[in-house]
Amino acid sequence: MNAGAVIEVIVILCMLVGTAATILSSIGVIRLPDVYTRAHATTKATTLGLLFILLGTFIYFLFTHEKVSVRLILGIIFVYLTAPVAGHMATRSAHRSRVALADISVCDDLQRDLDLEQQDQEPGKARV
Repeated sequence: MNAGAVIEVIVILCMLVGTAATILSSIGVIRLPDVYTRAHATTKATTLGLLFILLGTFIYFLFTHEKVSVRLILGIIFVYLTAPVAGHMATRSAHRSRVALADISVCDDLQRDLDLEQQDQEPGKARV
């Protein structure tokens, strides 16, 4: 097996893993019960899937055409930095808008922490 075949196998594996993660993410968006769990599916699996696809593309062009694609590197960095932040902000705005949790959710830890913080900030109470 020569080096070109090894690179092709690596690229194919990256593409397959990326495609599988993206498909699982889309199934999660359809099947999961509320906005909070759907946001988890979109930010984790889709980001992972897209990063693997971009990495496979980068490896392909690097070893097959001997070109370093700055656009692909910037795309990987941009997706890696912005997708989790976007998911967090969407989930945060849903929580602030009082979107209900799914019936199967056990508790809302964020709301509990916000209530405790609000009690600590009431006038007449000392902050610890």
